[in-house]
Order: sequence, then structure tokens, then C-alpha cells
Amino acid sequence: MNQFLKSHRKEVGMTILLIILCIWTAVGSGGRFLSPINVSNLLRQVGLFGIFSMGMGLVIISAGIDLSVGSLMSLLGVIFFYTLTGDSPVIWIPELSWPLGLALVLGVSLFVGFVYGLLIGKFKMQAFIITLCGLLSYRGLSRYIAEDTSVGYIDAKQNLDFLYNACAGTISMGFVKVPMAFIYMLIIAAIMIVVLHKSVFGRYLYAVGRNEEATKYSGINTNKIIIAVYMISCLLTAFSAILFAFYTSSITPSVHANFYELYAIAAAVLGGCSLRGGEGSIYGIIVGTVILLVIQNMINLLGYPSSLADAITGLVIFFGVLSDEVLSDKIMGFFKRKPTKA
Repeated sequence: MNQFLKSHRKEVGMTILLIILCIWTAVGSGGRFLSPINVSNLLRQVGLFGIFSMGMGLVIISAGIDLSVGSLMSLLGVIFFYTLTGDSPVIWIPELSWPLGLALVLGVSLFVGFVYGLLIGKFKMQAFIITLCGLLSYRGLSRYIAEDTSVGYIDAKQNLDFLYNACAGTISMGFVKVPMAFIYMLIIAAIMIVVLHKSVFGRYLYAVGRNEEATKYSGINTNKIIIAVYMISCLLTAFSAILFAFYTSSITPSVHANFYELYAIAAAVLGGCSLRGGEGSIYGIIVGTVILLVIQNMINLLGYPSSLADAITGLVIFFGVLSDEVLSDKIMGFFKRKPTKA
């Protein structure tokens, strides 16, 4: 018990915080928090944000960062919609069947991740600078391609019912309609847990995050690990971009997915990932994501001014991380048993 609490103290602390927030919101909202509609909407948001937050978490564990997530989602969403309609006004984007359009978007994301990993891993460029350039470039490019107007799929000539249901549909489970996005998140989380905690790649990833130079001298190809991490992160970002595109039904490039990279970073850090690298877990990242979204939901249900949403979220993150860093030793000491004298 003591060993478990010691090795998972961050996850345990954040889980307790999540339970407190849920109870507070449920009581304060008069039960509306647990209504089927609210639970379904909350699960959808958790699924949508959780997928790309897991990708960000892997990057942070490797001691990297990706500031371009939101802008990349906007660009990929615009490209995908134009492959469905074929009416791009500025540059030529071919009209494709949705499977080919989906493959194109995923391929672009893998290429972006490969370039990121190559520049950061092999050429030792700063991840902050590289991805900041991506943040600005992708946002500007998506606005240019769409002529700064909203883009949708209403003019698509092909039948998209299957794709829409697969991306934005729900499955009835008891009294709650569970969104497909949440189901995808659970599947991806299960895969990521195996990859991160049960595979050689995962062990190498933690080693790179803790000390890249020492890992390299031990004979591990750190460049390949870093490239793989950014490719996985960008791939999950692309998948989220498709889900968000059908959830919103249209994309306005100037505002679509704004600051989503900050939510992903906050979720990962709140869930136990260290910005110094080498620490973090998939479970913690998901818990961090749920905490952020429960806070947003709490603000709406309890009638707090929406203008305070970001401020309240920031304070909760600050005190959550502070309590973890400052009080963790005291909490562990409570469970520690002193040896008795013979």
C-alpha cells in the first residue's frame, strides 16, 4: 500500500481532487451535473480533448513541447473539408473520397511530426521555437486557404452519413449516450498504456526524458525515439482534428482550436507530467483532462461568470500542482509506519 502510494502519489492526489470537484459540482448544481445530457456532453469533451492531450503528454515526457497543436488542428480540418468538397478557393486541393481524404490528413500529420522530430532530435533545435513557428505558420496558412471564412462539408457530393456517425455519433449505454470520441479515447489510452508502460519504446522514452545524453551514450538511438514521439503526437492531433471538425460541422480558421495546446499542456502537467521530462502516465493525463473539463462544466452549472473561467482554471491548476509538490511528502509520511523498537 505504502509503495503504491509512493510510486503513484501524483495520480492519487489528482484523483482525489477530481472526486472532490465532482461531488461539489453535483451538490451545487442540484443534480444537473449527473443528468444524462450533461454526462454525455462531458464524456464527449473528455474524448475530444483527451486524445490529443495524450500525444502532448508523450512529448512532455520526452522533455519536449509542442505549441502548434491548435493551429495544426485548424489547418488539417480545413484541408480535410476541402478534400470532401473540392472547392478550395485559393490553392488546388483535389476532391477525394473520404477514406482518401482521411489518409491524406493523417499522412500530412505524420510528415509534420517527422520534420519536428528530425529538427529537434537530430539537429538539436529548440522544440519551443520550432513548434512556435508551426503555431504561427499553420494558423496563417489555414486562414489563407479558406480566405478567412468558415469552411464546412455541406457542399460535399458524397454520402458522409457513416463518417459523421463514426466521428460525432453516440452509443446508448444504459441511461447515457456515450459519444464515439470517448470510446476512441479509451481505446487509444489502452494502447498508449501498453506502449508507454509495458514496452521497450516506453522505457527508452522515459530514459530520453530524464537524460538524453546518458541515454545516447548507453547505445540507444535517441533521435528515433524523439522522431517517433512527435509523429505519434501529430497523428493523434490529426485524429482529434477530424473528430472536432464533424463535432462543430464547420471550421473558422481564425478561432478554431485556439489555445488547445495550452489545455493539453495543462492537462498533462496537472496529471503528473514534469516539464523537465521523464515523468508522467497516461492515466494521469486523462485525469488531468477530466479535471479541466469538470471545472469548465462546474463554472457553467453553478452560474459563475464565464469571463472567470480561465482564471478559475488557472488557479485550480496552480494549487493542484502546488499541493502535489509541497504536501506530497507530508501525505506520504502519514501512511509511513515507523519501526517499533524490539
